[in-house]
Amino acid sequence: MNGIIKPKVLVADDEQVIANTLAMILIAAKYDARDVYSGDRAVEMARTFQPDMLISDVIMPGKTGIEAAIEVRAMLPSCKILLFSGQAATADLLETARAQNYDFELISKPVHPGDLLLKLHGALCA
Repeated sequence: MNGIIKPKVLVADDEQVIANTLAMILIAAKYDARDVYSGDRAVEMARTFQPDMLISDVIMPGKTGIEAAIEVRAMLPSCKILLFSGQAATADLLETARAQNYDFELISKPVHPGDLLLKLHGALCA
């Protein structure tokens, strides 16, 4: 190994194929990526994995991606958050988070892998 530290990225989506695919894309792009399938599991995994970034779907059964993002940010204040959604209900959830002084970036599903990698790189280098 050449000693380069890979940024850690946690991907959360209740659609397992999406979570798995995004994690594989990130691993191929030299990130240390893990995937989980719920907001609750994202918070649990963040405790041990300590990601540099959380990429999460917004609308999931149980804990939403926004609720998970708020908990992860409280635990890991330097963790970057990138949310994605294909559903219109997301706007209301984002407004609630903004009212609590959380301003998370949102991208729309489906997201092109190249666009995702650009956003990720930009956020982690900011």
